[in-house]
Amino acid sequence: MTRWSTALTRAGVREPEMRADYDAQRRVVRRFEPHAYLAARLLLPPRLHAPVVAAVAFMHLTDELIDAGEVDARQEALRAWDGQVTQALKQGGSDSSALRALADTVRRHPQLGSRVRDFLDGAAVEASWTAFETEADFQAYVDQYSLPALMLTAALVAPASGTERYAPFLRCCRELIEGWQRLDNLADLREDAERGQVGIPLHAFTEHGLKPQELLAQSPDAVAVGRLVGAQAALAGDALRRAQALPELVDAEFRPFVRTLVRVQELRLEALRRKGAAVLTDSARPPVPAAVRVLGREALLVRRARRR
Repeated sequence: MTRWSTALTRAGVREPEMRADYDAQRRVVRRFEPHAYLAARLLLPPRLHAPVVAAVAFMHLTDELIDAGEVDARQEALRAWDGQVTQALKQGGSDSSALRALADTVRRHPQLGSRVRDFLDGAAVEASWTAFETEADFQAYVDQYSLPALMLTAALVAPASGTERYAPFLRCCRELIEGWQRLDNLADLREDAERGQVGIPLHAFTEHGLKPQELLAQSPDAVAVGRLVGAQAALAGDALRRAQALPELVDAEFRPFVRTLVRVQELRLEALRRKGAAVLTDSARPPVPAAVRVLGREALLVRRARRR
């Protein structure tokens, strides 16, 4: 793995103060998303390590501000944050190390400027969200918030706009994040029910003779919950299958990282299918050996390619 200090230099970040800002974002990402951090550091070209860290840290911080609590408070937090982000991108300075790093990243990668704006605009949906009544509501959420969140980093590896691969790349990103979001909603089903904000459309609960609050019962209907989980997992699987072309739509140097993103979601899907109704009580993480094999195989390919 390339040393972090070397990765910062490869990214063009040489000023001590700015390197310290990126260091702070690195610590954030390592703490809340250690597996994704490791994949990025092992599989992406070193020049992208710093911008990916800055983008992911910004996404996480935004999500934390608006993910929980009363709707009015979440909306007000977003309005204030939007103003801070907008000012930081215009002026380059901020009291927030996360925004200083983000502004520096956008300066070096101008295509991210519009992606940040799309994400903040879509964040209004997250700040006001309490539940999805229908599948259409869920799909709109993916379009307006989940996809712009993914594009904060995906834009760094995307083919050039207007090229033959660009539109298929966007479509596959949309499929990937739909499957990913469905898996997140299943993995967090019990926790979300406790908060009163399940991510599965309420119409799907009705189809299986369930109500979200019944998930909190001492002995929920395991058969009905199993059917619900199975149906949602099948939809996630369909989306992930439609995303399988994604690695071939990016340049060769980015393919190990993108293949890993897709494969890890497939492993999550397999784990959730095995758990069924037990997702309410047990973790449904992919088996560690399987995930390590995926990462190790791709890391080996990267090392071989860099030695040529």
